[in-house]
Amino acid sequence: MSTQASDHLPLPDRLLAVATRLFAEKGYESTSVQEIVRAAGVTKGAMYHYFGSKDDLLYAIYHRLLDLQTRRLEGIADGAGTAEERLRAAALDVLETSFRYLDDLIVFFRSTHLLSAARQEAVRAERRRYHERFRRLVEEGQREGSLSERVPADIAVNFFFGALHQIGSWYRPGGRLATRTISEHYVELFLSGLRA
Repeated sequence: MSTQASDHLPLPDRLLAVATRLFAEKGYESTSVQEIVRAAGVTKGAMYHYFGSKDDLLYAIYHRLLDLQTRRLEGIADGAGTAEERLRAAALDVLETSFRYLDDLIVFFRSTHLLSAARQEAVRAERRRYHERFRRLVEEGQREGSLSERVPADIAVNFFFGALHQIGSWYRPGGRLATRTISEHYVELFLSGLRA
């Protein structure tokens, strides 16, 4: 998101948008607080009113993406349809939100290790909750018989998310395939390994 595009946002969201872009472009360690506030068009004092440190910004980026994806997953998982239909919708959704928030995804996987130990544990706990809810959808489909039990649910889920987490390393906007098409290919590969 450009600085101009983020100008209309409330100040905390503007700071997050600018920090996310800079962290994705330059790396967390190579981005200074001064660069963030300059790009956001605010003072350091204004930033520190909302975020006590650069670490707070980094954690907020993680939490924002995880929170969004978790809320969306819960809505899909608890919604109508067979387990396989809901799993397909959930898999498409996490891919599409990952493409939509690609800079967040890039920052997430490049910089997790730079958070404080307590915050790393908090992020891991949030990710575990997300993955466990996703895994329960696979298990539900296995119990219903629409998905095979030959592949353990946790292996299938780890495989899917391992592939998803690599998107930031190879995907570039403007390529020959639309993100929806890429997402559908990923989901089909995932589900074809699970169908009974």
